[in-house]
Amino acid sequence: MNAAVPAFSFRFRVSRLGALVRREVRDQFRDWRVVLPLVILTLFFPVLMNYAARLVINYVNQYGGNVIAQAIFPFLLMIVGFFPTSVSLVIALESFVGEKERYSLEPLLATPLTDTELFLGKVLASVLTPLCAAGLGIAAYLTGMYFLAGWFPPLPLLIEILVLTFAHAACMVSAAVVISAQTNSVRAANLLASFVIVPAALLLQGESIVMFYRMYRELWWIIAGVLILTVIFLRIGLRQFRREELLSREVEEIRFDRMGSFFWRSLTGGARTPAEWYRKAVGPALVRTLPAVPWTAAALGFGAIAGVFLANRFPFPADLLKLQNYRQNFFDSLGALGFFTPGGTLQIFFHNAQAIFLASVLGAISLGIIGLVVMMLPIGIIAYATVILARGGFAPGLFLLGLVLPHGIVEIPAMILAGAAILRCGNCLLAKPEGRSLGQLWLQALADWMTVLVGVVAPMLLLSAILETWVTPLVASWVMGW
Repeated sequence: MNAAVPAFSFRFRVSRLGALVRREVRDQFRDWRVVLPLVILTLFFPVLMNYAARLVINYVNQYGGNVIAQAIFPFLLMIVGFFPTSVSLVIALESFVGEKERYSLEPLLATPLTDTELFLGKVLASVLTPLCAAGLGIAAYLTGMYFLAGWFPPLPLLIEILVLTFAHAACMVSAAVVISAQTNSVRAANLLASFVIVPAALLLQGESIVMFYRMYRELWWIIAGVLILTVIFLRIGLRQFRREELLSREVEEIRFDRMGSFFWRSLTGGARTPAEWYRKAVGPALVRTLPAVPWTAAALGFGAIAGVFLANRFPFPADLLKLQNYRQNFFDSLGALGFFTPGGTLQIFFHNAQAIFLASVLGAISLGIIGLVVMMLPIGIIAYATVILARGGFAPGLFLLGLVLPHGIVEIPAMILAGAAILRCGNCLLAKPEGRSLGQLWLQALADWMTVLVGVVAPMLLLSAILETWVTPLVASWVMGW
């Protein structure tokens, strides 16, 4: 008896989820604003892509460019699958806030559905229709290309594009459902949709470069990244979704005075002296940032692995690896670059600060992900240079000891802490609300980011710049025997 209860309750939850999905799909096909664009994109867009492919074939055949045509066909296949999913975002954007404006949300909230079932049901219903449309469009395009040019993609490439189409749809829809659950009008949801469409379009441009260069295996990394983003959006939705707040959420008035006072309290901790600020604000902010440190360290480690991989794939010519050719240039460049001068110290410090600021801005619009990519670049360059010099006969340990360790012993931990603060600020919506609004969550994370950077990272970067300017050149010349 006891063993049968969980199985029964699980089937019961699945049945309730299926009932909600069926209800949502029926409502979608009753709305001509949803059906008409889907029909047009599903039937007309593949025909348009087939016509474009025909023009490409006729043009490149004049110059013997059949290879170009073979690279464009998979790209057009990816576009055919992407466009129906992007236009169908209106389904996801209206999933909650549209029902609120149509006064059909109250009966839905009165059902025995849990918050998790309600949110996941909306996501599944919103993603089914665009996926079906994308599948029909891909089938129509492949049929036309087979009869037009006798082209059909290899099975691994077809599977890859189908998985990529599913990843695009799931990622955009899950983000749109989160927006719909947190806004109070369809107009506001449609305005916020640009935060979904614009990054998706930029991602599509990057994928098009991969497709044109026919780097199909590398496309799996993009698919993995998009699926990880989907999981993140789903977690944000499940963490932030509260059915009792859907009806009570009204138009939120922007009060800059309240926002400013809350941010100032979070930033200063009510301290009046620097020592008190470190105790009341910097210490707690650092404790809240520490859980993101392992993720940042793992990202920097992955950057080092990427640097080693690129060094093996793009090696330097052997004659450029003779270090004796650079001995005189090494000493001449010390003065030109500002080493052993206070100006050089400030120049290095501001350069590192600018890099962290750029990573922070990019991380704020990408859940912290692009910020970590920026932080990975210096580590990747160091790993790349280590492998290249090792091939030239220079011991990797001596290179790291002479050119990296003297200041890296301070700079690398500073980068890890900065990356952790950026990551936490970028994905602050993953935190539990605990009675706070989304604005308060973001302001608290922003205050912690600024506190950690000003109170901990900036002094470490200044110390690192001093070591890099005054100590690293001496250690490097001693290690190299110059």
